[in-house]
Amino acid sequence: MQLALNEAQQAYDREEVPVGAIIVRAGSIIGRGFNQTESLKDPTAHAEILAITAAANTLEDWRLTDCYLYVTKEPCPMCAGAIINSRIKMVVFGCYDVEKGCCGSLYELCGDPRFGKPTAVKGGILEKPCLGIIQDFFMNRRRS
Repeated sequence: MQLALNEAQQAYDREEVPVGAIIVRAGSIIGRGFNQTESLKDPTAHAEILAITAAANTLEDWRLTDCYLYVTKEPCPMCAGAIINSRIKMVVFGCYDVEKGCCGSLYELCGDPRFGKPTAVKGGILEKPCLGIIQDFFMNRRRS
């Protein structure tokens, strides 16, 4: 999760909402990403989507079975859908998102067996630093 936080810091430094993600397979990082919606002018440029794209390019396969996604904030509906479609084995996230989180807070898309084999989910890992960087970002934005 610390490596995902490093990715989130890159987003923070670029004035993007600080969310970072990495994808690991067999102990190696095969994809990474941080939010870039503002700089890319792309509403789909979330950390998870960019990490999934990078991992798929690394493997030359869209099927990310046996892969683990570490992300600093609970995935939104769009990202949860991409996680399900890419067949990621497990999502590990930092802070919960009670407004848009779809891995347990608002909805549980990843664990819903109606979408096929459920994706395992574990939340609250390094929750305080993951939440802290987001809170700091928005407090600084309100001051400006």
